[in-house]
Amino acid sequence: MADGDGPGVAAAAAASPQASAPGPSPPPGWRERLRAGLVGTWASLWFVVGLGLLYALRVPLRLCENVAAVTVFLNSLTSKFYVALTGTCSLISGLIFIFEWWYFHKHGTSFIEQVSVNHLRPLIGGTERSMSEPASLSSSRESETSRQNVSECKVWRNPLNLFRGAEYRRLTWVTGKEPLTYYDMNLSAQDHQTFFTCDTDFLRPSDTVMQKAWRERNPLSRIKAAYQALELNNDCASAYILLAEEEATTIVDVEKLFKQALKAGETIYRRSQQCQHQSPQHEAQLRRDTNVLAYIKRRLAMCARKLGRIREAVKIMRDLMKEFPPLTMWNIHENLLESLLELQAYADVQAVLAKYDDISLPKSAAICYTAALLKTRTVSDKFSPETASRRGLSTAEINAVEAIHRAVEFNPHVPKYLLEMKSLILPPEHIQKRGDSEAVAYAFFHLQHWKRIEGALNLLQCTWEGTFRMIPYPLEKGHLFHPYPSCTETADKELLPTFHQVSVYPKKELPFFIYFTAGLCSSTAMIALLTHQFPEIMGVFAKAGSLPGSCGPLPTAPAKRRLDLASARLPGPVASLWPVDQRPMAEPEGTHLRTGRPSPRGSEELSLPRLPCCLGPHPLGRGCE
Repeated sequence: MADGDGPGVAAAAAASPQASAPGPSPPPGWRERLRAGLVGTWASLWFVVGLGLLYALRVPLRLCENVAAVTVFLNSLTSKFYVALTGTCSLISGLIFIFEWWYFHKHGTSFIEQVSVNHLRPLIGGTERSMSEPASLSSSRESETSRQNVSECKVWRNPLNLFRGAEYRRLTWVTGKEPLTYYDMNLSAQDHQTFFTCDTDFLRPSDTVMQKAWRERNPLSRIKAAYQALELNNDCASAYILLAEEEATTIVDVEKLFKQALKAGETIYRRSQQCQHQSPQHEAQLRRDTNVLAYIKRRLAMCARKLGRIREAVKIMRDLMKEFPPLTMWNIHENLLESLLELQAYADVQAVLAKYDDISLPKSAAICYTAALLKTRTVSDKFSPETASRRGLSTAEINAVEAIHRAVEFNPHVPKYLLEMKSLILPPEHIQKRGDSEAVAYAFFHLQHWKRIEGALNLLQCTWEGTFRMIPYPLEKGHLFHPYPSCTETADKELLPTFHQVSVYPKKELPFFIYFTAGLCSSTAMIALLTHQFPEIMGVFAKAGSLPGSCGPLPTAPAKRRLDLASARLPGPVASLWPVDQRPMAEPEGTHLRTGRPSPRGSEELSLPRLPCCLGPHPLGRGCE
């Protein structure tokens, strides 16, 4: 949401029943406790009934015979089947792993977990909460966290935003890339309608045309509407604003148009001041004309700053802050801080920080990192990590390190841009505080100030990572600020262009299903390879893992030994019908298999063991005994 929508949303949230202050919920009544107990009792009862039915129907369902048949089928499988099976499992799990990895990096969550929670859990009754007291306390805690995230995830206007025609569009001309997202421009359109229009615009035809112009999506249509408004009224200040922002291609042209807007805006503002007490409509017109005049002066100060007239820019900003002190929503003090740093007027910077770096005022990366820069400036030129490790840190160095830790905890994305570990892009027109968009906007203008102070970036590089050892993990609470909000990544992806890789903090742990599918893919691929290379050994393992499923007794060890000796004496067709592990063995010398009496040496007669009933007729014609 835009900044102007924040109070309304907060008020609506406060007025809703769900937004009531969290507290201990009343204990559940006897009906709720009885219903919760019956739910658990019925689940256990259905489980017991299912087991009883399975046991009672074991004979009609022929469970023993079916298990035995499955075992025989598994014993007759060849190694080629296992190679194909494991290879197919490896392929499918690999595809699932690739999709999970892509979905996690695109949306920040697991697809399988999301489907399980949103679709499968309601089907199995997982949405029903227990009526116990810990559940009610956890729900109130979750609602409190959600309300806090809503307030912290408000989108703010960038006080240092660039000009669309003279700066943003140049990037599009050179590279063909769009620096602004549709979401960002839509928020700007809402801001323009909020500050540059009012309910009485229908009284003046030029304002009526501009009210439609601010709603147009096409830039050419907006520019055409601005010229139409100037034809109707040559003193239409909002029309000059639109042309300066979107049509002018150089900062000099922008400044000329804003000076014309300033002349028209001051005339309309004085006229509105004289009529402000006549009716509520005139008061609304005065508020609108005040916003127009303040916006024009702030943009004129930014033009002077970009053209090198920094002292003039500082004077305009100071006068603007004195003339319109209630307009803190413009964050003009951040423009003033940047201009004073360019002048290297560090005493004036400290005076501005003393006024705005207050616990009751909202913080920003500009305030926190500028305070850290001032404290770093006093010790950075003589700072050495080796010397500090030997003698320890002095009081001034400790203060500088603590200021850096404070700034990094507020916005952990800034150091990588200041240390040039990530490439910078043009800042968006709106930012998410404590997010990557704010880090881009701060570093784009303040990187030169850090480079100007000798050793400042060196001290930042040596100390900024120590902040993360001080912040508790997981981020259920902060060290100096509120817990880091979890919604910044989503807002930054909407505000920053697609060609920029959004910085994410904290680094999200990979979901369980990514590890699971990766392990499944690797293990099945390894089994397939081993089965293909060593089919005999893997076949032994596969058969050893199957359940014995015969109705008759298994052959004993002496019988198995006799079957192995006799398998070579069987004819080829007969031997192929016999299971591999139960083929008849050659009779040991001196023993008759049928009678058990000693036999003459060299006898060719074979002793055939008793076949299990489930294996069918005897391969040599004998029936099942």
